[in-house]
Amino acid sequence: MTQNGGPGGPIEHGFPHLTTVRASITALFRCLSAEGIRAYAASVTPADAAFDAADDLHLGAQRVASAMVRALRLPDARMMVAFRPMEQAATVELAAGPEYFVEVSDRFRTHRRDLAAALSHEVTHVLLHRLGLRFPGTEENEILTDTAAVYLGAGWLLLDAYREDALTHQKFGYLTPEEFGYVLARRAALFGEDPSTWFTSPQAYEAYVRGRAQAERDLRRPPLAAAGPLARRRYAKARRTGPTPAEGPADGPGYRFEPDGAGPRVSFPCPVCGQRLRLPVRGRLRARCGLCRTVLDCET
Repeated sequence: MTQNGGPGGPIEHGFPHLTTVRASITALFRCLSAEGIRAYAASVTPADAAFDAADDLHLGAQRVASAMVRALRLPDARMMVAFRPMEQAATVELAAGPEYFVEVSDRFRTHRRDLAAALSHEVTHVLLHRLGLRFPGTEENEILTDTAAVYLGAGWLLLDAYREDALTHQKFGYLTPEEFGYVLARRAALFGEDPSTWFTSPQAYEAYVRGRAQAERDLRRPPLAAAGPLARRRYAKARRTGPTPAEGPADGPGYRFEPDGAGPRVSFPCPVCGQRLRLPVRGRLRARCGLCRTVLDCET
């Protein structure tokens, strides 16, 4: 797992990886099913991740690693944690199991508050390895790992490890802070969580708020009935004439109209799992996503 750190080190912001993040959530639903996703309803708690100076270094690291294993529902996996000098925050050796060897940077000997964040990413690598779920490119696969860690309840720690002030610039993982907040907000909406009380980093909370705003916009995109008046007018125009590039969402794939023998249809991504739905253009209706089973109020 990568780490951006040190005074003055640049940290990327915004939503540059949003398409891959959304594809990652869809891939998780396809791999685990709606029921499988809902088995991850319990998030790692701050108590699970606590590791202070009074704890024995190796016993404490093993305890935190075991908490990540339980949270990600890998009860027959054992994490062997070792410390060594390294530029990366952590790395894991992927093998057949049940033992997996995780190496973490020596800095966590003293900077213990962020060890759980590093381990959450590496244990998620083990989970995806066992599931046989990966994306072709290295960066895309790391984005999938970050997304899965957060969406399955362990990765909010990666966002809480983000700190950016006059003295410290630190971020773990490949997602931007806002993208971590976006995934966490998507999870919070699915499970009815309020993660805002977990943050120890003020900058992490602010990034969560920005990410939550983006996630909320997903729930107000046409043809969803919650779309606002301006978006609804653009949708109506596109329904008559076809969308222009300026009218499509700038942050990812949106609706498109398709001819059909029984009448025109509109396809659009489900705001929960991202699978594209295809509905008849005939006004107000309710649709059920076949992948995540969410019922959506739509106005097509």
